Amino acid sequence: MRRRPFVLSMIAAALPAASVPLARAHHGWSSFDQSRPLYLEGTAARVRWRNPHAELDLDVEPGLRLPADLATRTVPAQAAPVDGPALLRAAQLPVRRDRRWLVELAPLSRLEAWRVPEPKPGERLAVVGFTFTGEKGDAVLRAEYLFLGGTVFGLRSSPA
Repeated sequence: MRRRPFVLSMIAAALPAASVPLARAHHGWSSFDQSRPLYLEGTAARVRWRNPHAELDLDVEPGLRLPADLATRTVPAQAAPVDGPALLRAAQLPVRRDRRWLVELAPLSRLEAWRVPEPKPGERLAVVGFTFTGEKGDAVLRAEYLFLGGTVFGLRSSPA
C-alpha cells in the first residue's frame, strides 16, 4: 500500500515536464516583429493541415533573392487596405540563413474560406510574414501572404 502514494507522486512530478514541449511549441503573436516583413521562397518539406493553425516546413534554397515584381503584386482586395501593397514593398530577406523554416499559416477555417489548397510536399511556394524580434530563437515565420499555384492568399483577412 505504501507504493501507491509513491507512484502517484512520481506521476504528478512528471506531468509538468511532459507538458513543456507543448507549452513551448505554441506562442502568442506579440513576439513577432511586425515592422519587418520577410520574404521566403522554397519547397514544402512537410505539411501539417490542422488546428490551431496549419503549418509547413519550408526548405529555402541558398541564394534566395527578392522577386523583382514583389512590390507590385496584386493582393486580395480585402487585404489591401490593411497592409497589402505596403507590406510587399517593405518585404526583405531574413538575415539568418536557415535552410528550413517553420511557416505558420492561418486557422483551417480561414484557409477553407479562402479555398487554399493544401500544399503537397515538394511543391514550391512563397510567403511574406514575420519572424521573432531580432530573428532570435527558432526559424519561424508567421505568414501574412501565401503565394501558391499562381494565386496570392491574404491570410490575415477573410475573403469578401
